[in-house]
Formats: sequence, structure tokens, C-alpha cells
Amino acid sequence: MAAKERYAMCPVDAAIALMSGKWKPRILWKLHLYKVLRYSEFQREMPSITHKMLAQQLRELENDGLIVRTMYPVMPPKVEYRLSDFGQTLAPVIDSLVTWSRAHEPEVRAILKRKEPSDSV
Repeated sequence: MAAKERYAMCPVDAAIALMSGKWKPRILWKLHLYKVLRYSEFQREMPSITHKMLAQQLRELENDGLIVRTMYPVMPPKVEYRLSDFGQTLAPVIDSLVTWSRAHEPEVRAILKRKEPSDSV
């Protein structure tokens, strides 16, 4: 089945496809929280993301219209990222996820702990 047909049948799949993965939700949340971030600020906020992965995820989010990249003609180059108008419509979704996670923190932590790789292999 073509992707277009699948997303037409399930709006949840369509929404998740735009923001799925390990890093995209975190990037969107950081931009929702801080409004504007530079590349180096993303690296400080998410120290375990690689340069290549951060660049790729930002590019995909920009191509999908969820974020806006603004490059200023200065030396050294200054680039800022912010949620687009379309991306800002995700604010209630992000806020709901944060509220849900905080309300169920013990359960969420217990589930995630069970999913951690075991040290005794």
C-alpha cells in the first residue's frame, strides 16, 4: 500500500510520520520551550546527538515545514531555528505529552527501566 493511501486511512500514522524518531520530538520540544535555538545550542541541549544526525533531523523537519531555518549574512555564519507557523500548531500536542508523562512519571520510568539493555549478558 502506498504511503499516501496509508496516511489517508489513519491520521495518527500521518501525524506520527512527521515527527517520529528518537530526535525529532526532542527537537520540536526544545523549540517549543525556547522559541529560537542556534545549532550549537541544540548540541548543548542534546549532547548525545551526533552532528550528522542533528543536521539530518533539522533538514527533515525544515523540509516537512515544521521548522524554519534563518541564516544571517554575518561572519561567522549565524543560523537560527524556530517552529514554523505549521510547527506551532503542534504546541498543544507537545504540551499534552509533557502533561501526560509528568502525570504518569512512576509508570513511565518503570517501563523504560525494563526496556534498558541488561548489563549482565
